[in-house]
Amino acid sequence: MKLGAFEELVLLAVGSLGEEAYGVAVKETLQQKMGKNPSIGALHSALYRLEDKGCVTSEEGGATTERGGRRKKFYKLTAYGITMLEEANQLRMEFARQVPGLNLSTE
Repeated sequence: MKLGAFEELVLLAVGSLGEEAYGVAVKETLQQKMGKNPSIGALHSALYRLEDKGCVTSEEGGATTERGGRRKKFYKLTAYGITMLEEANQLRMEFARQVPGLNLSTE
């Protein structure tokens, strides 16, 4: 199973946020890193797809007064999600190494 480009970015954001990975935090992280403002609907669709694929799990947090009593839904990477990210990175690097003049140095 492959990840779409946006799904991959969402998965990376979830992983980077750790325990604080919920919809709005993921959206803000993507905004900061991509310089774009994904819609909350597109984000939630991607999160649901990733959960269906087994890349993330979710659980609801406690209700808060600032959210009008609604609960936040927190997401967490699964072992399969980590494997999918590793495979996507490996494929990208294989292609990148074939691009003449592309400097892949991390230093």
